[in-house]
Amino acid sequence: MELFDGHCDTLTRCLREGTRLGRNPGNIDLERGRGLGRWAQFFALFHEPDVIPSGGASPETVFEVGCRFFQQELEANAEQIVQCRTGAEIQAALDSGKCAALLSVEGAELLGCSLEGLERAWQQGVRAVGLTWNHANALSGSIAQEPERGLSPQGRAFVERMGELGMLVDVSHLSDPGFWEVAELVKGPFVATHSNARSLCPQMRNLTDDMFRAIAHKKGAVGINLFRGFVGEPATLDQVVAHIEHFLALGGEETVCIGGDLDGCGDCLPDGISGIQDFTLLYEALLRRNYTETLVHAIFFDNLMRVVNEVCTM
Repeated sequence: MELFDGHCDTLTRCLREGTRLGRNPGNIDLERGRGLGRWAQFFALFHEPDVIPSGGASPETVFEVGCRFFQQELEANAEQIVQCRTGAEIQAALDSGKCAALLSVEGAELLGCSLEGLERAWQQGVRAVGLTWNHANALSGSIAQEPERGLSPQGRAFVERMGELGMLVDVSHLSDPGFWEVAELVKGPFVATHSNARSLCPQMRNLTDDMFRAIAHKKGAVGINLFRGFVGEPATLDQVVAHIEHFLALGGEETVCIGGDLDGCGDCLPDGISGIQDFTLLYEALLRRNYTETLVHAIFFDNLMRVVNEVCTM
């Protein structure tokens, strides 16, 4: 199988716990990921007080330290993984048998919520930015904090500059008003890298049907999240499939992708799933339901690859 996963917190978890990308006790490491076959992965950075063991680091410091750690891990595992910025670079990495690694940011406070910080991040290879994580910031409210607040003028300018640079706007943690302003503002595809169907699991981090349709209308992508709290109970493989099937019923054959949120979920995964190696179980479950190999491959790889090819061109 081929896998293009739109979101994991592995880089941040390794930074916090002092472990390595090559092999670690979390949900993702290079050994297990490459065992799947051709594998591309967005690695996210976000801010929590304990991300850097000494504690108390500012979001901007966490970003700089995280980028250095990412580069160190790339160098230490150069035969297995390479950083990519465009679809062409992803294809070249996969053809050489390496993991295609892309960097993303979860919460623009890591970039100072500024255009200057955004451009520095682009230069360092960041190709997707979630405007907010759980915290509201100068750009917008989030689902978890100030959920009634949409984009500020600063937030709108930030989104517009992302489009000019060729960066994916990620709305997975964004407030509902912010979501709809992004949907109106962006000219091309945008993404919800790790969000499920709110109609199946009434959690605000998930998407309403109209939100999903808005992303599909812009030819974007929505990544299926494996966190139990967003899958709903019973948190089983069948329930994960139910979210995929719900989105497919909304016309999402070219929109649904994978965004497992692994290493952000910790142990709070559906029954029988413990890490990236178990994506094969989901792949096989869809095939057993008589979905075509072409469609299942699209969900696991082609849909997100198409979006990256269209947006991340530089």
